[in-house]
Amino acid sequence: MAIHFNFQDTFVHLKDILLNYAEEMVVVVDESDSFYLNTHFIMKNKKPMYFGSVKINKNYVSYHLMPVYVFPDLRDDMSPALTKRMQGKSCFNFKTIEDVLYKELAELTKAGYSKYESAGYL
Repeated sequence: MAIHFNFQDTFVHLKDILLNYAEEMVVVVDESDSFYLNTHFIMKNKKPMYFGSVKINKNYVSYHLMPVYVFPDLRDDMSPALTKRMQGKSCFNFKTIEDVLYKELAELTKAGYSKYESAGYL
């Protein structure tokens, strides 16, 4: 028998972090299981620059934060607990949300937003 996880609460908590920046960006997707933000900056390939997203997957909820890929130094001060959640260079996977990781991810997102702003990517 397969175990089914209800990730809706985790999704909502993670989406709340990105919602803080939605007014200044372009909401590409806003569905019950997916939320996706682009900036207004158009890259050389004529596509908008990606900022972040949150999505419910089969076994976890993924939180993508492109500034940690564009500015790898953002990862320098990440806690081992948050680093453990990373998959790839800009994705964090969660089944549940721990308050301390939620707060750290919110601060990391804010720092990423500031870096994008300083670089003229917004």
